Amino acid sequence: MDICNINDIKALLARHGFHFSKSMGQNFLIQSWVPEDIAAASGADKDCCVLEIGPGIGPLTRQLSDRAGKVVAVELDRSLLPILDETLAGRDNVHIISGDIMKLEIPALVEEHFNALHPMACANLPYNITTPVITALIQAGCFEAITVMIQREVALRICAAPGSSDYGAFSVFVQYHTTPELLFDVPNTCFLPAPKVTSSVLRMTPRPKPAEVEDEEFFFRVVRAAFAQRRKTLHNSLSAALGAPFSREMIAQAIEDCGLSPTIRGERLGISEFALLARTLKSYII
Repeated sequence: MDICNINDIKALLARHGFHFSKSMGQNFLIQSWVPEDIAAASGADKDCCVLEIGPGIGPLTRQLSDRAGKVVAVELDRSLLPILDETLAGRDNVHIISGDIMKLEIPALVEEHFNALHPMACANLPYNITTPVITALIQAGCFEAITVMIQREVALRICAAPGSSDYGAFSVFVQYHTTPELLFDVPNTCFLPAPKVTSSVLRMTPRPKPAEVEDEEFFFRVVRAAFAQRRKTLHNSLSAALGAPFSREMIAQAIEDCGLSPTIRGERLGISEFALLARTLKSYII
């Protein structure tokens, strides 16, 4: 059975009485080159264990299983479990967990199931959970690489440079923790049912901190505040979002002390400039 062949897929789903769920953002791959190329791009080998999120009917799972020492796949839709039992039959290095990845402790899951293999993550993510899942995978702090297929629009935001219209708080978050690389696009015609947008495959590799940040929580608070009202100046955005004890005068002084223009917008700042601004602001209240 070719689980990337549209006729085989329809027969498989009909046999199990499966119906697509819009709320779960289910779109199954119908072109075999896509899971093959994603698995190859992940860098998985026999010395690693891969966490997959949302295996669906298992095309990417199969490709990862051929390369990795072990695959641990988390599937939310219980109606897909008997289908996965069929499509992944005989693959002893695949372990399926029935559950919601957003409710699982990812570091604990890795410790329990990865057996000292190098931890990696790879997934075809549903569009509606892209940002929280990527955030959770990065914050888990235990993956050597994270490779995902996501909506192209989100991939462009993640990789965006300061000053571009796509650049935002999530760009800063991902680029602070990892080096993101947009690998290739996947047309909507590669899916059943076909989504309305193009997808992209993105690989994120953890890296050392790119700037001196003494208080990460406050650093990201400043970043979010800077983008809270994109069309306003950095001064006005920070003044509106930070609140006490940061007065408008204090924020204006911090911007000046950092050598920034009083009319600059937050989207112009890179990670090092945000780090300097956060340190300067924090120094005023210590």
